[in-house]
Amino acid sequence: MIPLAYTIRNVFRRPTQTLQLVGGSCLVVLLIMVAFAINQAMQSTLTNSGSERNIIFLGAGSEESIERSEIAFGTDEIVNASLEGIRQVMNQSAISPEVHYNGMVQTKKNQQAQALLRGVQYQALWVHRKVRLLEGKFPQSGEVMVGRLAHHKLGLDAKDLMIGKFLEFNKEKLRIVGVFDARGTVMEAEIWIPLLDLMTYIQRDTLSCVVLSAANDNSFADAEVFAKTRLDLELVALKESTYYAKISSFYAPIRWMAWISAILISIGAFMGGLNTLFATFSARIKEFGALQAIGFSRFSIFFSLSQEAMFTGFIAATLSIFISVLFLEGLSFPFSIGVFTVSFDQTIILSGVAAGTLLGMVGVLPPSWKCLRPNLPETLRSS
Repeated sequence: MIPLAYTIRNVFRRPTQTLQLVGGSCLVVLLIMVAFAINQAMQSTLTNSGSERNIIFLGAGSEESIERSEIAFGTDEIVNASLEGIRQVMNQSAISPEVHYNGMVQTKKNQQAQALLRGVQYQALWVHRKVRLLEGKFPQSGEVMVGRLAHHKLGLDAKDLMIGKFLEFNKEKLRIVGVFDARGTVMEAEIWIPLLDLMTYIQRDTLSCVVLSAANDNSFADAEVFAKTRLDLELVALKESTYYAKISSFYAPIRWMAWISAILISIGAFMGGLNTLFATFSARIKEFGALQAIGFSRFSIFFSLSQEAMFTGFIAATLSIFISVLFLEGLSFPFSIGVFTVSFDQTIILSGVAAGTLLGMVGVLPPSWKCLRPNLPETLRSS
């Protein structure tokens, strides 16, 4: 076998070609890692948003859109009086009547942005247990509290949504009095406003949903029976986790588009890398002939070339990991129902290393086959 030192020396003997190969491979690996991270972040955000213990009552036929759902005001009181198994907090039921509204808010002078508004009462904090008040207080009339990632959804800086700032909605000035997080859920991009305030501003007399926190595993079966027997209320009962699973399936084509875009760009970069390898190996045909003349087999030469390509791929993967962790880790991106934050965990990093190494292994095959196929006399006569 050809010594490893010879292989490593060849990687750095032609710096221009090596830089071209590393750059192309780095782009491919980085795109794969970013596509992986985006898919994982969006899926994780939607999955984390639903609790197995929370039950949502929606209007029949609106199982895939809370915004389009309408149920009678006061349904929460009927549900509370009819169902057992609702979790109790300080001798009160953990049940939350809510209105979900996607509307425009004015954040700065003559600047409007699409906002996710949720009209709630204080019981919402008992139901949505991932919500944690970071600073300030729960809003009263004329006030709002904002999720810690709401500024990404609105296209603002975090300082624009600090406590004491104002938002304008339907010509009403609303003072920010609280900031909350919700541990990687869509709620972190929302603006929470007192229920009756939101219903007044948008001139609505119905709820979007009623969400309750179940005390035991049997509560959902009871909720389904209630929804099916109370035909006058026109309700459907879903586990919150089931609702967000349906939403996740709706976004599956978008996640696939991220992969397809990454693959198409990667193919272009890969073909460019192949051209560079063809040119580099073609310029070394006499070197390959000399190695065969002194006793090295074609397999030994191919193995050495494979080591060069894999080493280059490993350098590209390392550079891609460095770029992604240093510059892309923790970036937040808005989508229609929230904001997701990308994170490059161990699985994604290992996939980047694997992609870089595999890229080198696959990329070396066509040019090495072309350059090692001629017999020894033809190789030595080549210029």
